[in-house]
Amino acid sequence: MANFSEVPWIANHIELYRKDPEKAHMWDSSEAGGSGMLPTLLLTTTGRKSGKPRALPLIYGEAGDSYVIIASKGGMPDHPIWFLNLQANPECELMVGPKAVSARARVAEGDERESLWKRMAEIYPSYDEYQQRAGARTIPVVVLDPAG
Repeated sequence: MANFSEVPWIANHIELYRKDPEKAHMWDSSEAGGSGMLPTLLLTTTGRKSGKPRALPLIYGEAGDSYVIIASKGGMPDHPIWFLNLQANPECELMVGPKAVSARARVAEGDERESLWKRMAEIYPSYDEYQQRAGARTIPVVVLDPAG
């Protein structure tokens, strides 16, 4: 499915984030087969082909004042569309609970990537499984640095 916002649980999470961001912030992942509550943000990118805003809730961690997300796509062999959008235009908008943040995305490399990956795998252990499933694709660790 090209548009993940059409997946019912994702569409419901986006809608909840827009109506009640405080409630949407901590997401019950059992709705999608996970276990437990996970911190999520709502990432809005600009579609690289359409030029339209594209929103998606994602599990996140923090690194200083920045936010960290993983472009896992469940371990599929290709990158998620939101990541391709950020490669084309790294400027993005976030909702982190009720807090609105303008940010610029960058891909963590080297020691920073390894450290952030470990931190994110502690939040969501399935990331390690996803990396194995992804085969030759190194799953990007994306840092969202607040603008200004």
